[in-house]
Amino acid sequence: MASNRDRDEALTFNNPSSSSSPIAVSDPFDSFLTDPTSRIGSASGSFQNEGLLSDSTNDAEVGFSRPDFRTIQLAGTVEFYQRHVFLCYKNPQVWPARIEASEFDRVPRLLSAAVMARKADMKKETRLTICEGHDGTETSNGDVLIFPDMIRYRRLTHFDVDTFVEEVLVRDGEWLPGTPETLKGSYVFVCSHGSRDRRCGVCGPALVSRFKEGIELHGLQSKVSVSPCSHIGGHEYAGNVIIFGSNLNGEVTGHWYGYVSPEDVPVLLEQHIVKGEIVDWLWRGQMGLSEEEQKKSQELRLQLNGEINVVQNIEELTHTFKNETLTVARRSQVEVMSCCPENGDSYCCQNPALPGNLDDNLDANVGAAKVTAQNENDEKLNSGIKSGNGAGTRKVCAMPTWFESWEREDTFAALAVVCAAASVAIAYSCYKQLR
Repeated sequence: MASNRDRDEALTFNNPSSSSSPIAVSDPFDSFLTDPTSRIGSASGSFQNEGLLSDSTNDAEVGFSRPDFRTIQLAGTVEFYQRHVFLCYKNPQVWPARIEASEFDRVPRLLSAAVMARKADMKKETRLTICEGHDGTETSNGDVLIFPDMIRYRRLTHFDVDTFVEEVLVRDGEWLPGTPETLKGSYVFVCSHGSRDRRCGVCGPALVSRFKEGIELHGLQSKVSVSPCSHIGGHEYAGNVIIFGSNLNGEVTGHWYGYVSPEDVPVLLEQHIVKGEIVDWLWRGQMGLSEEEQKKSQELRLQLNGEINVVQNIEELTHTFKNETLTVARRSQVEVMSCCPENGDSYCCQNPALPGNLDDNLDANVGAAKVTAQNENDEKLNSGIKSGNGAGTRKVCAMPTWFESWEREDTFAALAVVCAAASVAIAYSCYKQLR
């Protein structure tokens, strides 16, 4: 589970515009004034580099091939919260380790301090994160994105921070100086805060690039937006990804994924975003659920998927059995025996002439087998068969005994397998409900 320290420090900033570029800009509303009374403190000295791995560390040792990659259980590692606020501000290359406390980045610092000061007055448990922002793009510096509300406020300045927090986050109303814009589609945020932790600095940018490639490949430019974000808690799970969007029921959800590698990006795009299905083996948790609820939610999904698979297997088994039965019956060109009298008895002669239509032959013989099975006297059937050399009428015997036996015994055996599989599925379901 995520440490308390990770949770307390999970304040990040990132930009959902897939077209934003990593170019540092100087905002006119930034100031270089220090604030000795700040609740969070300064980003100078050792505080600036806390949690930062050595720059000399080989990328492979902290990237996707690191020794501890995918060694920890993911489900239930997201602390409960109900609302996620993203402040768009600059880019990862210029973010200090504690951007929310940096004396040189005034808007993030003031917004973070205001959120912390009014946290007890908010009806919803709220997280604040920084995302990439760049003037002149879809998402500019100072824009604020709010999930699950799916709204954007433009150009928040340090003059407006207190009013914004009061009106929007405390009172759940609207910020009068701005007009909320509705966000559509899915928003993907990837922790790329390299100055905070080397693992995120190595994994994050690679994932952002792969997401952008996948979005373009699938033609999702108007439906999916991706951008880097700052620390969200859980360095050890890098690459860390959060996806916000509507599920199949129209409800806006926020799902966290960990240990994501570039090879997993197509799966997240196709399965989660396009199909609306959670990728459980990478799933950390969900906004709005407690850690225990996250674990139970995953257990329920896995159970449901298991039962669906059992039903599918039963249907496939039944379908396969029917096909195999028909195939074997057609391949087994049942010998039509001509009955010849000998010493008052009759026996079946070999190599009789067969009808030209195999399906008709199969139907005739299967019908004959059923009649024979019900006939206690085992009477012989007669039918007219035309030979290849001319028309003629012959007496023919019933189908061979082996076919009758195969039809009855193998049919019962296959039905027994199907019933057994169904019983196991039902018993398992009942067992899970009684737990």
